[in-house]
Amino acid sequence: MMKAINVTGGALVWEECEKNSELPADHVEIDVVWTAINRADLMQRAGVYPPPPGASDILGLEVSGRIAALGKSVTGFEIGQEVCALLTGGGYATSVAVPAVQVLPVPKGYSLRKAAAIPEVFATAWLNLYEEADLKPGERVLLHAAASGLGTAVIQLATAFGNPVFATAGDAHKLEICQQLGASGVWNRKDGSFVDAVKTWGGVDMVLDPVGGSYIAEDQKVLNVDGRIVLIGLLGGRSAEVDLGVMLVKRHRLIGSTLRSRTVEDKGRVMQALHRHVWPLLGAGQIEPLIDSDWPITRVDEAMAHVAENRNTGKVLLQVAE
Repeated sequence: MMKAINVTGGALVWEECEKNSELPADHVEIDVVWTAINRADLMQRAGVYPPPPGASDILGLEVSGRIAALGKSVTGFEIGQEVCALLTGGGYATSVAVPAVQVLPVPKGYSLRKAAAIPEVFATAWLNLYEEADLKPGERVLLHAAASGLGTAVIQLATAFGNPVFATAGDAHKLEICQQLGASGVWNRKDGSFVDAVKTWGGVDMVLDPVGGSYIAEDQKVLNVDGRIVLIGLLGGRSAEVDLGVMLVKRHRLIGSTLRSRTVEDKGRVMQALHRHVWPLLGAGQIEPLIDSDWPITRVDEAMAHVAENRNTGKVLLQVAE
């Protein structure tokens, strides 16, 4: 048996449930110490973002903890080793089984608490900046919802790899933090359209957009020739107006991107890229996950409300065990 958060009629209940008895050969079992809240969890709880086929229906897309068991074919890990992992689901629990390729040792000098803030946001940042958009050094990024856990990771990662960032958010204090993290241009969305400000900044080669809706047309206006819009969310709605003439003449690309539904092989490849390119920066203190707050797992309802109301700047963590 294990304990997990179950969603019952929209309510979140911390209770005992069955644990899968057999560990697949290519998986590891982790005793969970920390997990984190992502917007996908809020959407799944609301019934609008079901887990992919075969995935756990327990919330939670990332964890940190200690390895409790190894599948027969797993090498490179040890029982008791401190690790963090990218999940397709199942993180809001005392135990989780995950493909070994989605598991990494915690970065040098990191606590389990700090490591729990890494997997989802840095994997998403790397995937979309350097695989989907294929950013080259010097290319410029427009980032919306920049004070989220993902946004604060993107600012640091892009800046470290030589890609200037223009950040938008809806709060002046949040924008100050974005600047402290490395954003060289900022705009408060409550002041109206970002278009003129971004044009004055010099335009961009890529937009990372979790909003969609009316933002897509605005994104197009600030994109340079050969620019890319990578759409990762629909906070502003699923319908948008696209100027196909501008797209054609300027060779723009509109790319839809999700991480959760990708194959184990894809996720493993992204995690190994993080280990090679990002783990050294984390270990050296050149970049680090920004943590807004942490809550015991039994107060997950309050923690989710904190995220839903956009009160967080950075990651919101949940402690499952000591």
